[in-house]
Amino acid sequence: MKIRLLFLLPLLVTLIPTAPSLAAGERFALVIGNAKYPDADAPLKEPLNDARDVADELKRDGFSVEINENLTGDGMRRAFDKLYSKIKPGSVALVFYSGFGIQSARQSYLLPIDAQIWTESDVRRDGISLETVLGELNTRGAGVKIALIDASRRNPFERRFRSFSAGLTPVIAPNGTLVMYSAALASVVSDAGGEHSLFVQELLKEIRVPDLMAEETLNRTKMGVTRASRGEQVPWISSSLAEDFSFIPGAGGSRPTTAPPPAPPAPPPVVANNPPLAPPAPPSPPPPPKPADNAAAPAPVPAPVLPPVHAPVLPPKPQVDAALPPAPPPVIPADPAPGPSMDSGPSAAALAEDPTIKGLTAKIAANPDDVNALYRRGQVYASKGAYSLAIKDFDETLRINPKDVEALNNRCWTRAVVGDLQGALKDCNEALRLRPNFVDALDSRGLVNVKSGAVKNAIADFDAALRINPRLTSSLFGRGIAKQRNGSAQEGALDIANAKAMDPNIVQEFASYGVR
Repeated sequence: MKIRLLFLLPLLVTLIPTAPSLAAGERFALVIGNAKYPDADAPLKEPLNDARDVADELKRDGFSVEINENLTGDGMRRAFDKLYSKIKPGSVALVFYSGFGIQSARQSYLLPIDAQIWTESDVRRDGISLETVLGELNTRGAGVKIALIDASRRNPFERRFRSFSAGLTPVIAPNGTLVMYSAALASVVSDAGGEHSLFVQELLKEIRVPDLMAEETLNRTKMGVTRASRGEQVPWISSSLAEDFSFIPGAGGSRPTTAPPPAPPAPPPVVANNPPLAPPAPPSPPPPPKPADNAAAPAPVPAPVLPPVHAPVLPPKPQVDAALPPAPPPVIPADPAPGPSMDSGPSAAALAEDPTIKGLTAKIAANPDDVNALYRRGQVYASKGAYSLAIKDFDETLRINPKDVEALNNRCWTRAVVGDLQGALKDCNEALRLRPNFVDALDSRGLVNVKSGAVKNAIADFDAALRINPRLTSSLFGRGIAKQRNGSAQEGALDIANAKAMDPNIVQEFASYGVR
């Protein structure tokens, strides 16, 4: 009997079906929509609706979904820790984020609603690094890692440091990763004010198409967004997937559903969008599907994807010791375009209940010499157009510390906006004397020179700033304006086209400074 049992054991083992790996079939998703940022002028309209719709779709696709709205920094960290704890070898991990994002030191950070960002170190302290998230998912054993990031919005924090580039930066991600941004690198999307973002509308449309691998789904999404926006918004994709993955599980792309998925409507044709004064180009047909970019190894930051404009690629970022142009002599204002006056903008009473200003005012009341609170309130006042209040706070900051180069630069820029060009030039020159190659002050002095009519000096300042940060949108646009006024119409148009591709709001921003 004992011998017969031993003889039958191998046969019994072969007859027992092998259970599939649980981890291999498990799909986990973390969906975050952040809309209520106290530092913003108003809550964002799109993130919560988009997050809810994406979460519902992922549930239908077999994901175990955690959805969160308006998370603080502690809340975001807890949400990611919960996702990490679920991952087993072979799991699929997906992160969808809609809200504000910012790039710093060649990394992209997702921002919680309570982020208090005033310097670059604050970004690293309060933001959630996308690279860190993907690296942790990889360490936990996730076989497929997907990040869908709808954060290419102009945010209130970037306005506080003019050296910061708009938009997001490339991700150096581990193998088995698929990343998609809603817009091109270092570019932002104009706020349409709708209930849903164009990116999510196209994404959901393509996810519902059966028999598509994930890379093809995202490439079709990219094409749909590009066509629907007529080339003004071009999503960015990076892939290092080592295995096939489809959002719709099962053979042939089948999944439990009560109704057939809707077919995507035909997008409108692409219309060429040439810059002013550039040579006309013939209309181009819709672009064919493009293989996803390979981000498995670090690479230099590519130039932003533009509308159909034949523009040269921006130069790589050199060492920071770029040659500083000599300080220009005082000049007489020559810009005929009207700008805001010292007395324009909201009053102190109108801004008193702003959460950020209210908190900073309380600190100043407790300690009138709180230089950090004075400087920061000045920044907020300036970003909201209360220029006279901003200058008063910068005056107090510099009374306490006359060598505060950040306050000098901010007062230079604010004075330039309201037309005090002599005072602005003096502030910028002093900031650059104290900190040579200070990119913010070079950018601000370029604005002073544009408004003064000293266009050659403006070009020199913007050139120096762009050698330090080739993606500084304000310097690129300002240089384009200066070149056009100096007689180089086509060169200026190309700079302007590049700047507009990175930040569609840049024209309106300069118009608010009195520069058109």
